[in-house]
Formats: sequence, C-alpha cells, structure tokens
Amino acid sequence: MNLRLTIEEKYINALKTQNMEAINALRFIKSAIKNKDIENRSVNNKLVISDLEILSLLQSLIKQRKDSIEAFKLADRKDLVLKEQNEISIISKFLPNQMNEEDIEKIISEIITHEKLSSLKDMGVLMRNLKSQHAGKIDIGLASKIAKLKLSN
Repeated sequence: MNLRLTIEEKYINALKTQNMEAINALRFIKSAIKNKDIENRSVNNKLVISDLEILSLLQSLIKQRKDSIEAFKLADRKDLVLKEQNEISIISKFLPNQMNEEDIEKIISEIITHEKLSSLKDMGVLMRNLKSQHAGKIDIGLASKIAKLKLSN
C-alpha cells in the first residue's frame, strides 16, 4: 500500500476515534505533503510526490520537532516538549525502522570504497547515494557527521 493512502487511513481512523493529537499531527503531515505536491507541480510537472519523497519529508518534520524540543526545553515549556514528542511518535509510525550508527558507518564505508571517494569535496556524491538507496531508513544528520569524519581522514 502506498504511504499517502496509509496516512489518509490513519487520519480517518483518528477522526472516528476523536483522537485530537493524532488528528492534528496527521493533518499537518497531509498539509506538508500537499504543499510539496504543489511545489513539485510547478517545477517538474509531476502531479504528486513519490513515497521516497514523502519519507524524506517525514524525516524533515521529525527533525523540525526535535529542534523545537530543544528550544522548548531551554524555555522550560514541558507542555510543548510533550506535544512535540507525541507528534514525533505519530510521524515515526510511517517511517521504516531506522538504521543504527554501526550500520550507517558500514554503508558509508561501502559507498566510499565503491565510488572511490577520497575527500570532503565528494560529500555531495556520498549523500546523494545514501538518500537514493536508503531513504527513510537512515538519519541523514547522523550520516552526515559520520561521512565528514570518514572523508576527512
């Protein structure tokens, strides 16, 4: 089943059960997807974004919430921290299981060897490979840190 339909089903179920936290989070997800569809329509003449693009979008939504959590912790707003954490858990349900740091390191090493990458100048090639082959399964921020370390050595 495609990811867009899964999100729609979860949204309808949340409406039926009147789960306001889920309704609001899923409504936000649907809105972000719709905005990305509109953005792509003007650029690529594509009607809708793919599941891989939706996965990438979901990961960026989680990253935004993690950043917000840090700001809310500094402001001592536990209520907003909890709200953001709940949204992260709802969004995470649509992502495949995330790879651990060890697996990410292994994949990065394989790409570096296969593509014969040798310096930080090759970072773009490495990150494109990671995103195309492992979209949704990998924390791009963590992968970027690992890649920088490996390419700088």
